[in-house]
Amino acid sequence: MPSNVKSVPRHIAIIMDGNGRWAKGRGFPRIKGHEAGAQAVRECVEGCGELKVEYLTLYAFSAENWQRPKSEVLALMRLLEKFLKEKTPELIEKNVRLQAIGRLTDLPASSQEQLHKTIEQTAGNTGLTLILALSYGGRLEIIDGIKSLLRAVELGHIDKAMIDVEMFSKHLYTRYYPDPDLLIRTSGEMRLSNFLLWQTSYTEMYITPKLWPDFTKKDLVAAVEEFGRRQRRYGVVV
Repeated sequence: MPSNVKSVPRHIAIIMDGNGRWAKGRGFPRIKGHEAGAQAVRECVEGCGELKVEYLTLYAFSAENWQRPKSEVLALMRLLEKFLKEKTPELIEKNVRLQAIGRLTDLPASSQEQLHKTIEQTAGNTGLTLILALSYGGRLEIIDGIKSLLRAVELGHIDKAMIDVEMFSKHLYTRYYPDPDLLIRTSGEMRLSNFLLWQTSYTEMYITPKLWPDFTKKDLVAAVEEFGRRQRRYGVVV
């Protein structure tokens, strides 16, 4: 770990933005930007492992992305399957455990199959937990959480008087993971884009103008260094 990194976030979340603009700026089709972005994912996973980050959540495919041209969606699903198949041995070697959140049943059957296969093959790993947000939307997650909570009340598993922030969090996709400490967004855009709306209430944000395919381990370290310089208040006057 670089000596100037004073405090490492337990959980980093990243909005990987700018693949399309990266490709357009070079006269390439959009899928080339996504392919280049996959290499940035590899570098970021390596960097988080070296920094001893415990959790890394990547916004890989939003619920809104289904509205893109069918050809692009199909290409993205194929790229996901290829990435998982090719990188599973590397994830095992580097002790990375893969997990996924979102409406995963919306994915094509072949994508679901490869995803579950990689999750199973890396289940025993004890290093970095890599969480892919797929067919994910923050508002959808909250709606699904409400439905799950209502079912639990109807079945008599919980008393509605017991419902609080902590209990509701246990009905979200992210119930097994801590909230992100640091949210990184590439491409310079200043918005959450419906990502982890519930979980980022006190998350530190870091915006970089770099497009995702250009994001390197050096950029990751810069974000972590900036995080270490901040004083987290959680709404309390210090």
